[in-house]
Amino acid sequence: MLGPAFCTRPRGARSRGAALTFVFASVLVAAAVTNCLPHEEDPPERPVARAVPDAGAGRGEVDQRELARAAAEAMADGKSGAKAAKEVVSRSGDRWGVVYDRREYEEFEQALDGRYTGVGLSARRAADGRIEVARVQGGGPADRAGLKVGDRIRSVDGRPVDGRSAAEVVALLRGEGAPPGSPVSVRVQRGTRAWSQTLRRASLATEDVTVQRLADGALRIRVAAFTKGTGGRVRDAVRDAPRGAGVLLDLRGNSGGLVTEAVAAASAFLDGGLVATYDVHDEDRALYAQPGGDTGRPLVALVDGGTMSAAELLAGALKDRGRAVTVGSRTFGKGAVQLPSRLPDGSVAELTVGHYRTPSGHGVDGRGIVPDVVVADRAEERARTVLSGLGGGT
Repeated sequence: MLGPAFCTRPRGARSRGAALTFVFASVLVAAAVTNCLPHEEDPPERPVARAVPDAGAGRGEVDQRELARAAAEAMADGKSGAKAAKEVVSRSGDRWGVVYDRREYEEFEQALDGRYTGVGLSARRAADGRIEVARVQGGGPADRAGLKVGDRIRSVDGRPVDGRSAAEVVALLRGEGAPPGSPVSVRVQRGTRAWSQTLRRASLATEDVTVQRLADGALRIRVAAFTKGTGGRVRDAVRDAPRGAGVLLDLRGNSGGLVTEAVAAASAFLDGGLVATYDVHDEDRALYAQPGGDTGRPLVALVDGGTMSAAELLAGALKDRGRAVTVGSRTFGKGAVQLPSRLPDGSVAELTVGHYRTPSGHGVDGRGIVPDVVVADRAEERARTVLSGLGGGT
């Protein structure tokens, strides 16, 4: 048993072991998040997992018993079981296959539950390679220290960060398994002023759904990731919106998360019906929206190359069902169904067993979703124009 159920059995699953996940790689405000790891509450056996041939996808087969055997043999020789399992997965050709050690999995579970240990800021890399503060979480350590959006981060614990990716800098801020209360020194620059600030990491809640009333009366719902409770918050925001107000659903940079939360978010805009189909070991299954969603409110979904996995599932459902006009650029193309297993050393292996498809049968993995209105620059401005044309203002 792998802990609390984050990815619950979808409607349509007909056998035990039908837990479903859509992997994502993301950074949640100073918490480097890598995957949505579901589990079977009582796994009956170790199934064979394979990457189904698809555009851009590798082909490979991994017997999870082989993984367990490799890990056990390595441990008997005094070596790392997780490392041995990673070597097996690497040779398999499973492009999404991954192995997490016990600590990584525990941290990931916290992130999926909407919790993380960090300083409460997200970072972005500017065109010149500088790292800047992109967002500051209210009440977090960074906010209490007076850091602001646009501040330049020069170094973390003495390590220069220029030229690093934003994800790397966020990982430094989070620390390697650092507990709440641990210090991290950040060198910051604002204009001509530069100073060093010592922050103490804290256990924080993620802010994955933000709602903003736009000047024309429309509602902008930004979903950063599908962590626990995200779908319900989207439904609440839609339910509480003024009558006739359009919704701009911003999924840019959303690299996925819990598929059940993406389906719940789809249910805010659909009156039941198909959200996606998927296969597990070549057996077809389906995901359905709950009835009672708002089907009349004007809706535009904003996507980009950072829209991945469960976020692509949502965008694809709204597009194929004719419920939303999608605006932006082609999405990432991550549509793998994966099952995990616990290895002898407590690490977790997650292997591809199938892929999901949008309601029209479009396979997302390696292809992505091309929006109705393709635009690279000033995408939000175009999306708001489209929404206005749909009668989305009040």
